[in-house]
Amino acid sequence: VVYSPDGRYLASGSRQTIKIWQVATGKVLRTLTGHSDWVWSVVYSPDGRYLASGSYQTIKIWEVATGKELRTLTGHSHSVNSVVYSPDGRYLASGSGDKTIKIWRVGQ
Repeated sequence: VVYSPDGRYLASGSRQTIKIWQVATGKVLRTLTGHSDWVWSVVYSPDGRYLASGSYQTIKIWEVATGKELRTLTGHSHSVNSVVYSPDGRYLASGSGDKTIKIWRVGQ
């Protein structure tokens, strides 16, 4: 579970889905589907426009406003347990059960 940078939304991962919740009402605003396994980690980009999610061997990047899947990153051989954006939003770091940390260039 992670708060959006402005604190108005929460994102949570579960089996094959990510839900975006409105904090004020507790209602689900959007459900993102596309992972084939549990979603272990979620993180908003610093500007709140994107969401990254980690699952088994993959990371997906989503456009929050539309729910559109923008990109899939592969390279881990086990579950991606942690994802975090760099402060400028240009990089994403991921940690996996395969005992590796990877850094991905995701922004301009």
